[in-house]
Amino acid sequence: MYGDRATIRRILTELGDTWAVVGLSANRQRAAYGVAEVLQRYGKRIVPVHPKAETVHGETGYPSLAAVPFKVDVVDAFVRSELAGAVADQAVEIGAKAVWFQLGVVDERAWERVHDAGLDMVMDRCPAIEIPRLG
Repeated sequence: MYGDRATIRRILTELGDTWAVVGLSANRQRAAYGVAEVLQRYGKRIVPVHPKAETVHGETGYPSLAAVPFKVDVVDAFVRSELAGAVADQAVEIGAKAVWFQLGVVDERAWERVHDAGLDMVMDRCPAIEIPRLG
């Protein structure tokens, strides 16, 4: 329901290769760290977005989506569901093409707002699991 195969494929293959990963820090124990590494391996440019604004996987970090000084194609949210709606709204504000909520992250009102704004969205999925399935 939160991401049909066609939408997942479109986000991963057609909408652009610059992915802002919200919640990504240099903490190797966090899921965002490993997922960002997989995205890089598949040719995506990752942009760490975290209040600490740390450099991760060789990419400069930023404290917020609004602080990123270049175009972001996809916003990938590694935040709790209660914080995810604000991330989705920020993705719309910065002109992203798609929003991706990680496994366990669901906000149906954010889903509606993002779709109403004309963006693609996937919730409760992991791109590191989905991208190898593309073949």
